[in-house]
Amino acid sequence: MEIWSSFYEQLLETTWLEFIAVICGILSVWFSKQESILVYPFGIVSVVIFVYLTYEYGLYAETGINVYYFLMSVYGWWNWKNTKDIAASQIPITRSSKGGHIVNVSTFIFATIFIYIMLIKFTDSTVPLIDSITTGLAITGMYLMALKKIEHWLFWIACDLISIPLYIYKGLPFTSLQFLVFTALAFMGWMSWKRKLIMNES
Repeated sequence: MEIWSSFYEQLLETTWLEFIAVICGILSVWFSKQESILVYPFGIVSVVIFVYLTYEYGLYAETGINVYYFLMSVYGWWNWKNTKDIAASQIPITRSSKGGHIVNVSTFIFATIFIYIMLIKFTDSTVPLIDSITTGLAITGMYLMALKKIEHWLFWIACDLISIPLYIYKGLPFTSLQFLVFTALAFMGWMSWKRKLIMNES
């Protein structure tokens, strides 16, 4: 009961800035599920706000990842529209190759270890391991999303699940609620993209 009482009290203290960031973030994931290019403008608004919020709350790796989100959102926005098929408005959904899977997992492991070392050495982070794991997952997921690879959803699902308790612990309950919604949307997005990919491959 104490946990829920604390969560409710924190929820009442949610700032309008966090509220806007969360709503835009949820809309961004919804549009991604729909394979809509609107994923990027809404995502950019959300991440710019979260750069400020995560820095203020001492989630330094999350601050860095939100800067990365911004850059990858700009690239993804361009790449999704950069199709050579004049009959299509966007590039198609594709799978990672066997070599791609190795690169994806290696990227996650390297990013996690590197960020963990940086957090331990140069910051006062109270959650360096969890912060670095979610950041490693997000780095890989965002890159794969910009390339429109279906596997990006799996990295997001793992990242979102870990982020739910992390943000409650750091006193950002509304953001934690956002990650709960993200988890559900990411699972639905994965299923939706999988159906479309199977149709395109048949």
